Amino acid sequence: MELTRLNKYLASCGVCSRREADQLIADGLVLVNGMPAQMGMLVDGSEEIFCRGRKVEAQEKKVVLLYHKPKGVTCTEKDEHAERTIRTEVHYPIRVTYAGRLDKDSRGLLLLTNDGDLIEEMMRGSNGHEKEYAVTVNKPILASDLKKMAEGIYLEDLGVTTRPCKTKKTGNETFHITLTQGMNRQIRRMCRALGYRVQTLIRLRVVNLELGDIPEGSYREATEEEIAKLWEALRVGKGESGKGEQHGKRQQQQGKRREHRAHS
Repeated sequence: MELTRLNKYLASCGVCSRREADQLIADGLVLVNGMPAQMGMLVDGSEEIFCRGRKVEAQEKKVVLLYHKPKGVTCTEKDEHAERTIRTEVHYPIRVTYAGRLDKDSRGLLLLTNDGDLIEEMMRGSNGHEKEYAVTVNKPILASDLKKMAEGIYLEDLGVTTRPCKTKKTGNETFHITLTQGMNRQIRRMCRALGYRVQTLIRLRVVNLELGDIPEGSYREATEEEIAKLWEALRVGKGESGKGEQHGKRQQQQGKRREHRAHS
């Protein structure tokens, strides 16, 4: 049998991403044949593996679900105090987890999968995956402010400037925005920096997958063709990931320098 690293094996079983697997192993929460797992160890799938007290089962079928996450549902695996989570809301025969987050106060398209490699790929913000949102703010949105968003906004609380993005006005107080990075509550922070407050935020698209007419709280399985196109787009984007990561580091360094000058 072919040997593979334990963190990759756990990811392929849809347990978590490789990075999260490393942390679980370091925390002593993974057992292999009754013994605490060691970082970097190799397995062939014949072992008895438990993660957080639950037996890990190899999964042959890889699935991707397009889930219309309602407002109030939290993307979390750990918060026991969250009233509504993906686990409590989505009932699917195979255990799936989210590939990229969507904050509790937002709704719209969330990808759920048991494919650890896909989770790993989607969680890397430096890879430049497009995500499109429909936004409603609390007052008329100026074209000049949409232009500022498109060019990049300096977020003082994070000390970074957002990447250039696409914006399109769709109404007096509404617009669409397409991001290629995933900072925490990024759109809300961008709007707040320009004096707006977000009223509603809906994710419409992730790469080539669209929310469409999926009812709120429901999901559908992605087709084989959609998944193939998704992976094709991810491979193309990955070629630019190094550039994106370098750009992000430069922006962060520039932001820290500006913040230092402002306080000196």
